[in-house]
This record gives sequence, structure tokens and C-alpha cells, in this order.
Amino acid sequence: MMSITPYGDKPKSFTLSDGGTYFIGSEVGAYLRLHRGTLYKKFPGLWKQMATSEQRKEIQELQLSPSYLCSNIMLVKADEVEDLLNGQEEKYRTASQRDTPSKIDTSIAPKSIVRNNTTPWHSSQVSTGQQHLEALPCAHPPALAKGHMKVREYLYSFDDSDHYKRVLENAEKNADLVPIRLDMEIENIKLRDSFVYNKNEKLITPEMIAEVLCEDLDLPVSTFLTPIAQNIHSQLDNHIGISPDAVGDDQRAILKLNIHVGNQSLVDQFEWDMSDPNNSPEWFAEKLCADLGLGGEFVSAIAYSIRGQLAYHSKTYAYSESPMPKVECPYRTTNADEWGPFLETLTEAEIEKKMRDQDRNTRRMRRLNNTHF
Repeated sequence: MMSITPYGDKPKSFTLSDGGTYFIGSEVGAYLRLHRGTLYKKFPGLWKQMATSEQRKEIQELQLSPSYLCSNIMLVKADEVEDLLNGQEEKYRTASQRDTPSKIDTSIAPKSIVRNNTTPWHSSQVSTGQQHLEALPCAHPPALAKGHMKVREYLYSFDDSDHYKRVLENAEKNADLVPIRLDMEIENIKLRDSFVYNKNEKLITPEMIAEVLCEDLDLPVSTFLTPIAQNIHSQLDNHIGISPDAVGDDQRAILKLNIHVGNQSLVDQFEWDMSDPNNSPEWFAEKLCADLGLGGEFVSAIAYSIRGQLAYHSKTYAYSESPMPKVECPYRTTNADEWGPFLETLTEAEIEKKMRDQDRNTRRMRRLNNTHF
């Protein structure tokens, strides 16, 4: 069986004048959830060829797909695609890919971790907000299949007659979303997560978030609850929102995304006008994920990354020596390839390398924090 679960309707094959039967590579990649050239990286032995102008005309005459409108069309052989769909995919991989295990055997994982009670907890948080400019790694995996369910009832109390009044008062306050990043190591246990928290929230406290986080990730409450809550409080105190008086005509900043979720990596950069109050990071994250076919934690990770960088740029924009020049036309073709999203499926070795690089950068930020503060 094939290791990749297809999505949507199977693309249609077609026969051209040369007698060969082909598929359009982008349609096969979308069907196998291997977008933006990932199909050819995952299966480098797959035959592919750029369609000529005559072949493009034939595809247009067949009217099987609107892909003929694309500037570049990659053709793949139909028999090789059928081999992939039938599970015969190993012969299209390289030798190194065949030797690399695709899944980790969790049955041999240790059931418990030996903890050193004397090890202090460390954090890479810096009050300047530079932690929001780093690459966003995978969050701590949730603790699944524990065989029990806990119903949380402390948020609502039916015996409290004034509770609904506090809920209404809390809902009337304007939301001030603050990017929160957790990157700590306590007793040889690493915790990494990122989210946004409403600074004006009065019902759900950071202590509640820390307790829920410990339960979801199966972390020792006595060890992690206080450091997590203190870390959230510290970032809330250091957060400086954008003042309405600071809104100008044009305050564009370049935002860069470098996000890893599971075995997928998203790299992108774009301009963001901080002076426009209608720009919503959450709305932008939803649309970007819908366009790229991303799910899971990508939406929240993108929204966090945007808000984190906006918080940093709002502090440093007034001191910027080289503001971006004004443009007359928003549509610019210069360096268009550098301003498009790049989505990549990583192997186990590449994921480990990125995690090592992130650990190295975390240690560097700790040294800077101990030096300057």
C-alpha cells in the first residue's frame, strides 16, 4: 500500500501525438499532497519532462484540465504514476531515501525519563522580543492514547449567579493578542510551544493555561506549572502594543516565515503595512493555509509568527535608518521568485538537523541574555 493518503479526485491521464500517455505533474502532486515540486524531491527517479509548445496546444485541445494556462507544465509518465498509486514507490527513490526509515518505532521508546531534581529550568526568552524573529520549530507533541479523559469544570460554575455578568464584561473588552513563545528545559525535559494570548482576558489566567498545558502534554504539574505561568506573565509585561497615535500613511515591514510542523517546512516572506488596522494576522494565516493546503498547527503558528514580528518591528520602526521606499504600484515583478512561499517535506535526518540548529541558536540566545541583562 502507498504510504501517502491521496486527496480529492484522481487526475485524468491523456495520450499525445507521440504515442505516450502522461499525467500533469502538478495535478499528481496535488492529488498526493506533494505540492510545489515536492513530488520530484520525494521520488527523484520519476520520469519528467517540460511540455513543449506543441504539447501544450494538444493539452488545450483535449480540454481535460485548465493547467495549460500555466507558464510551465511538467509531464510525467502515466505508468510510473500508476506504480506510485499501487504502492510500488521504492524504485523511484534514491538509495539514501530507501535506507532512511519513514517512521519511528515508538514501541521501543522508554516509558519514563530519569529526571535530575537539581537541574534548574532554562528559558531563551529575551525581553527585547528577538525570540519572535527566530525559526518556529515543532511544538511539544501532545500526550495521546493515555486511556483516560478529564473533564475540566473550573471555568464555569452554575452556583455562581454573577458568573454570566463577568463573562459579558470580559467579552466587551477589546482583544489585545500577545504572542507567547515557550522554549524551556526543566529536568532534561524540553518544552516548546507558541500561541497568542489576550492580554485583557480576565477569566482564563496564565496559571490555568499552564495547568491545561501540563495535562495535555503529560508534564509534571509540580515542576512545569510555575515556570510556564511566570514565563507567560513576563512576556505579557514586556509586550508593547501599537499605539493608535503611531499609525501613519505607510509603515511597511518585511515579515519572514520559517515554520516547521511535523515533517513539513514553510518558508515565505512578504511586506506588511503596520499602519493599516484592517490587516489581521489570523485572517491572513487562514487564507495562506487554504491556498497552500496546510492544516494542523500551521494556522496558529503563522498568526503567532506575524504578531511576534509586528511586536518587534513596532518597537524598532521609529529607530530604523532605512525605511522602505514608497511604491506607486503594488504589483511588482522584480524578484518575484524570492517573494513566494516555499513548502518542503523534510526527511527524518533533515528534521534532526533543524532541531540541532534550533538548540544551538537557543544556547546562543541564552548567552546573549546572560551577557546583556
